[in-house]
Amino acid sequence: MKHSIKSAASTVAYDLVTFYTGNNTGDVPGNLPDPYYWWEAGAFFGALINYWAFTGDSTYNKITLQAMEHQAGDKGDFMPLNQTYTEGNDDQSFWAMSAMMAAERNFTNPSSSKPGWLAMVQAVFNEQAHRWDKTSCDGGLRWQIYTWNAGYGYKNTISNGCFFDLAARLARYTGNATYAEWANKVWNWSKSNGLITADYQIYDGTTVDSNCSSYDRTRWSYTAGIYLHGAAVMYNYTSSLSSNSSSNSSTVWKNRIDGLLTSANHFYSTDESSSNVMVEPPCESTGSCDTDQLSFKAYLSRWLADVMQLAPYTYDTVIAKVRATATAAVSQCQGGSSGTYCGHKWSSGSYDGTTGVGQQMGVLEVLHGLLATDISAPVTSTTGGSSEGNSAAGTESDETESQILFSTLTTADRVGAAILTAVVSGLIFFAVYVMIV
Repeated sequence: MKHSIKSAASTVAYDLVTFYTGNNTGDVPGNLPDPYYWWEAGAFFGALINYWAFTGDSTYNKITLQAMEHQAGDKGDFMPLNQTYTEGNDDQSFWAMSAMMAAERNFTNPSSSKPGWLAMVQAVFNEQAHRWDKTSCDGGLRWQIYTWNAGYGYKNTISNGCFFDLAARLARYTGNATYAEWANKVWNWSKSNGLITADYQIYDGTTVDSNCSSYDRTRWSYTAGIYLHGAAVMYNYTSSLSSNSSSNSSTVWKNRIDGLLTSANHFYSTDESSSNVMVEPPCESTGSCDTDQLSFKAYLSRWLADVMQLAPYTYDTVIAKVRATATAAVSQCQGGSSGTYCGHKWSSGSYDGTTGVGQQMGVLEVLHGLLATDISAPVTSTTGGSSEGNSAAGTESDETESQILFSTLTTADRVGAAILTAVVSGLIFFAVYVMIV
């Protein structure tokens, strides 16, 4: 049985990697081609780290290590010059979460000239903690980092959820309670500002102009998943501490997990023929999911595999959905040139005619969930973790917006400007010469 699951995962992973061009001559390591945005590339390599961790197959480790090191950038904070101008907090976080996964799964460490996986995550955490915006809504992260990007006036749930998740995972990995305090702070802020409802529904985000009183109430699978995963991490972390207050905290987080698991039923089909199969309600039935949204089920699936390990009492509840989803998802992988590419509508019972990174990642991560009891839980610094950290990473002075704008000028831009200057100068000289003559 396990052999057949790994064999299926191998096929899905192979087809997934056919979409990657970053290891081609002249391309940039870590980038996916259009129409995929940079953040999804970070998620892509997280899927490959997970694939190695759950199956033991190291086929894609080399390209993963190369991509992660390259996109970490000069400062090791996942703000490379080729992305900084348009990068959002959630974009940065998806790369950081893949680095955190590398630390937790003891993936090959970066070269000695690069920061460790843990240090990279700490750099991102420190930068985002500095961006915590007290000027509106009493806190929270804005979607965008810089004022010139559309969405700067929006505090989206996924950015804050990722920050919550990173804080929780750093607390568990390092044992540093300051990270746990931040995790609690982000959860409480999300709850008090209505992004997490009383019955644990998770909304898409809220606007700064309304002082966070006007919401986009769309419910996506990945926003539900990020808070569920972070809650499971906090439950695991507080359960490992020996004090009455920690025991009380563990109970609080257990109750939150239970509430989030119940609300996550929203993302599973209730039709008799496809019961317990994961769906993306806002767009799947109409076939209107965009490139980003086609990947959202991959992240809920990824995090559910961890939830079963971090909060083992959830296993029976979660695995029933994972098994039903995996069976349906794999059965419709009948597309593309190979006849094995996967579509998005797993509950339909047939291949939907689409191919893409999101579709492949989704099926791959569901298969990983079937192997959750076959491998150890994510490690910490005291249970075998070997990643080097730097708690001060990311605390140096931020670049100003004008510095960012200037630094985004590429070599080609500067060469083009030099040529244009020379041409204009030549025309002026010629005009003067004609006038004199």
